[in-house]
Amino acid sequence: MEIAGRIKLISDIQTFDSGFRKREVVITTEEQYPQHILVELLGDRVDIINPFAVGDNVRVSINIRGREWVNPQGETKYFNSIAGWRIEKLVPVSPGQESSVNQQTPNVVPAPSATPPAQEDEEDDLPF
Repeated sequence: MEIAGRIKLISDIQTFDSGFRKREVVITTEEQYPQHILVELLGDRVDIINPFAVGDNVRVSINIRGREWVNPQGETKYFNSIAGWRIEKLVPVSPGQESSVNQQTPNVVPAPSATPPAQEDEEDDLPF
């Protein structure tokens, strides 16, 4: 899933005793009724916001996470969080350029990858 909008807030990195790191970013959507969406950047993803600034137009790839918690009184509560894992800067199209359906072109900032890129010397077994 993705959220597009303007960066409203970038928090400082929070580091916990366990070594876990977290950073929060607020994205304001640009629609009839703008929403202020809190997105968490977790672990090794906290630094992907560094090239961006408040006011930048971005598209954030997200995962929605939910969890269940039972309080001491035995009541079950549910919580949701939005975790960001990739951020792209959206660049408006100039008046002299061709327009696209989206009216914006993404500038992808690579996120840390869990899988290594393919080796160039691997044998290609595709029939075409």
